[in-house]
Amino acid sequence: MHMHIQDIFRDHATTFSFEFFPPKTDEASEELFKNIASLQELQPSFVSVTYGAGGSTRDRTHDLVVRIQKETDLTAVSHLTCVCHSVDEMGAILDRYAASGITNVLALGGDPPKNLANFDRAKDGFQYANQLVEFIRNRPNVPDPRGFGIGVAGFPEGHPGCPNRLLEMDHLKRKVDAGADYICTQLFFNNNDFYDFRERCELAGIKVPIVVGIMPITSKAGMVRMAELALGARIPARLLKAVSRCEDDDAVRRVGIHWATEQCRDLLDHNVRGIHFYTLNKSDATRQIYNNLGVRDSVALRAG
Repeated sequence: MHMHIQDIFRDHATTFSFEFFPPKTDEASEELFKNIASLQELQPSFVSVTYGAGGSTRDRTHDLVVRIQKETDLTAVSHLTCVCHSVDEMGAILDRYAASGITNVLALGGDPPKNLANFDRAKDGFQYANQLVEFIRNRPNVPDPRGFGIGVAGFPEGHPGCPNRLLEMDHLKRKVDAGADYICTQLFFNNNDFYDFRERCELAGIKVPIVVGIMPITSKAGMVRMAELALGARIPARLLKAVSRCEDDDAVRRVGIHWATEQCRDLLDHNVRGIHFYTLNKSDATRQIYNNLGVRDSVALRAG
């Protein structure tokens, strides 16, 4: 059943959601869609689709979100980024979503595409995510009278572009005050980073639900890629030790899933508002975490 994000948070004490990225080929798109459809039985609160700044990737995001909306019972959240967009282009994208019945988006600053190394951000219609949030919030002709449901990003380990942690919370508060309905965090491996972030949100007067981003490590190469991401990720020494003891990626996968499971268990014990799984387009690890938590689907997990 497709729902507005405000209704999802109203009805669910804890949300459980999955993130996918649009594949580059039609064959990979079919494979991904099968994965997404197979996760329906876990009854996630919503699924989200990431968004590249390049034209063809944008179209694939839109196509995938529309297909999820039309061919599944899942609520889809589409990512949008400030990068590489004029105001008119963003308006046209929002109008396409509204016409397709899609009313939930995640508003992000975004990074310029790698093939545009010298891209001039000054030409973009929105310099900061709070400006994009305000634009989306005031968009007319949305199917739901409340307008779009809007999420924004949070950074428990600190925003990579803002070393001043006090200033960082000012920026986050600005995004929320512009009209965001919830915050979805970047991935992290140490729950204490999140609990500290949640307290700083309270101090800043941020009252919207905060959903945490969890990504299980499934290979040594994958862990290296996570650490190399522009956003970075602090991998605790205990986790590094456990991975270093592994002889192959099967063992790394078991360690990574176990770590993510224990993270989720602890987060649930501390009344987290939602858990968002970065799936890397594979359903196995997410499904395994659900199994490890001892439930069949998120409805049972919510009631637990």
